[in-house]
Amino acid sequence: MVEATICMILLLTLTLGFVDFGYAWYQWNGATKAVQVGARMASISAPIAPGIAAAGTATTPGDPIPLGNYDYTCNGATSACTCAGAGCVAATFTPANFNRIFRGDATGVGTCPALAAGQRPGMCHFFPLLQPANVVVRYAATGLGYQTRPGGSVPTITVRLQNVTFQFFFLGGLLGFGNVTMPSMLSTVTGEDMKSTWP
Repeated sequence: MVEATICMILLLTLTLGFVDFGYAWYQWNGATKAVQVGARMASISAPIAPGIAAAGTATTPGDPIPLGNYDYTCNGATSACTCAGAGCVAATFTPANFNRIFRGDATGVGTCPALAAGQRPGMCHFFPLLQPANVVVRYAATGLGYQTRPGGSVPTITVRLQNVTFQFFFLGGLLGFGNVTMPSMLSTVTGEDMKSTWP
């Protein structure tokens, strides 16, 4: 009986550990996909800080905006944007533009509403545990430009997650794994025709 009890405890811990680590792997994959989708959404949507459209100094088509001319960081935890650089214009946080990245086209109630037919998903649809406070979007001038673009900003956009912890069903209580922070992850793309409406 004693040996069976000891073996059963070890076996259950091992089995539940496999289940929990499998779920942690699922969370990691979901979070990775969420930042990729977020970066893509940010590159084709209106900027969270609308001033980015007028930021920079390029006036000739195809001229790149100088490296470091502006660097906007929009934080979902504070619902605020900051900007560094000589080309900064009004770092105002626009919740509707942030929600387009986070929630996609979904317009229902709640942090991550269900999508209707034909609506595009946002970050939260790929990682349901994600909260707006976990998302940081950065728009930076990195010296890039398009020959066909008549001036204006062409930012490099980085979407990253902050303060995301793995959710464990069993090991959190049994072995104290409840506060394991997910490693930092991000995705970077070049801005395209950032606008407020879909094509």
